[in-house]
Amino acid sequence: MAIYVQEYKLYLCFQMNQKESYRHKGLRKRLIEEVRNKGIQDEEVLDAMGRVPRHLFMDSSFINFSYTDKAFPIAAGQTISQPYTVAFQTELLEVTRHLKVLEVGTGSGYQTAVLLELGARVYTIERQRQLFLEAQKTLAPLNYKPIYFYGDGYEGVPAYAPFDRILVTAAAQKIPQKLLDQLAIGGILVVPEGDQSGQKMIKVVRESKDSFLSSEHGYFSFVPMLKGKNN
Repeated sequence: MAIYVQEYKLYLCFQMNQKESYRHKGLRKRLIEEVRNKGIQDEEVLDAMGRVPRHLFMDSSFINFSYTDKAFPIAAGQTISQPYTVAFQTELLEVTRHLKVLEVGTGSGYQTAVLLELGARVYTIERQRQLFLEAQKTLAPLNYKPIYFYGDGYEGVPAYAPFDRILVTAAAQKIPQKLLDQLAIGGILVVPEGDQSGQKMIKVVRESKDSFLSSEHGYFSFVPMLKGKNN
């Protein structure tokens, strides 16, 4: 068994090297510096992003733009977020090793990978079946191992609650009460709140069973958070 595991790890490294070039690494380093210059100060977040090959999460038609600080379309009418936005949300979330994190909206799996690079235990839920399946195909060869759920993000994952952190990667018109209920005391939830006319990034800290402290952190643009599952 040990020999098989070692061979599998070598296979993963080979696969990664086949898809990762010095050019990619150089472009990623330049992107991280750009994100840092825009105000991201958490070096652990920047280092984590510097280890994730964003080009492997992109549609082939956009792969040459993987390391520009922009959002791009992915399948099912969704987007892979702008790297600065990923860094901003992750910095607000204050992730440390071994924290239990619920990600609402797996999408391409890029944000999932960043959270895993920070050492979190990631539970990720996606309502779009196509994305739910494709994210697993992308993440598995890179040896990223979140716990996946296909379902309605508004419902969260109550069977595995409470969560130390909850990150929502789509804009909710109102913060779902069920997600607040699944947040551990002392935990942090980060969510863009609003509609297409304007969205604010909200950070919520659960101070006690019935007390939540909210703060606003600027304006952003996300796809809307929708209810139900999409087959």
